[in-house]
Amino acid sequence: MPEEYGYGNIRYNLSESSITDQTLSSLGLSIPDLTLLYGEHRGSERLRALIAGDAPRLSPDDVLVCSGAATALFIIATALLAPDDHLVVIRPNYATNLETPRAIGCAISLIDLKFEEGFRIDIARIAGAITPRTKIISVTCPHNPTGTMMSEADLRGLVDLARGNGCKLLVDETYRDLSYGGTLPLAASLGSHVISVSSLSKAYGVPGIRIGWLITADPALQEVFLAAKEQISICGSVIDEWIAEQVLARRAELLTPTLEEMRLRLRLVSDWMAQEPLLDWVHPSGGVVCFPHMREMPPGGTNAFYKRLLEAHGTYVGPGHWFEMPDTHFRLGYGWTTRADLEAGLDGISRALRGE
Repeated sequence: MPEEYGYGNIRYNLSESSITDQTLSSLGLSIPDLTLLYGEHRGSERLRALIAGDAPRLSPDDVLVCSGAATALFIIATALLAPDDHLVVIRPNYATNLETPRAIGCAISLIDLKFEEGFRIDIARIAGAITPRTKIISVTCPHNPTGTMMSEADLRGLVDLARGNGCKLLVDETYRDLSYGGTLPLAASLGSHVISVSSLSKAYGVPGIRIGWLITADPALQEVFLAAKEQISICGSVIDEWIAEQVLARRAELLTPTLEEMRLRLRLVSDWMAQEPLLDWVHPSGGVVCFPHMREMPPGGTNAFYKRLLEAHGTYVGPGHWFEMPDTHFRLGYGWTTRADLEAGLDGISRALRGE
């Protein structure tokens, strides 16, 4: 991970999975003299209203604010799963959706997205993995690390599948606001058995305030999740939630230039991929990451490639094993670094693939 290797040792960091980190000044914010009290355990009412306002069928009571999407996912897994339960997880997936259930000791059926199938979700395969003990079907959209998206028909198909089998559908929607062909319906608005998870970290560039949330329209389930949060953190940070309120109150204003810039960067990566015969990919339609595949083994193998890429070209990407995939794949993030550094990093990848 870049945090462990040291950001100062990386010139062109193409491993990050978010847009550029923002500052208070870049957002035009100055923190007022807030009272540093215990906040509302569910999260501030204004913040929950701003989150729920994205779907007319939802209310602030359907939202639980957490310290990042990772905490929301941890709460869901630990509150709903026991060792004798089973879940179906689309892989690649965020580590919390895999490692927390493994730590709990429940059975897991992994449904691997396949490069040769365009990383498309196969609902029939998911249906075939469901057992009477299945508690959760876990998916992400837009997907990390591939940047692909399911269709609305597939999303609604999963909603129906989970309902018909008496289990929950968990949809990690962290990149939902970075969808280039239009956003899908907020998953939790499609049924009380559906749980949405998201955060401000990726699309808004504020991972340092640790604001995420889960949404469910099931009041009983919401109470269970609230009880779990109260055991972990009681409530959130007053300062973090205030900043989050300011960001979401300006959602359209902030997202419009971000989407314009990310589309430009995606075109830049697409042009590079079109001229790079040693790589293949599935063109992403959301998020700020993609998952190229090496057409042939680079000189010295993949370990030598990643070492050469970093030491000779100062470029860092996310190797496939981060996602329990072969290292002939790598995650390439195009949203975090500057445009000039992105171009330099892409050139470094091409050179390292050729043994230079």
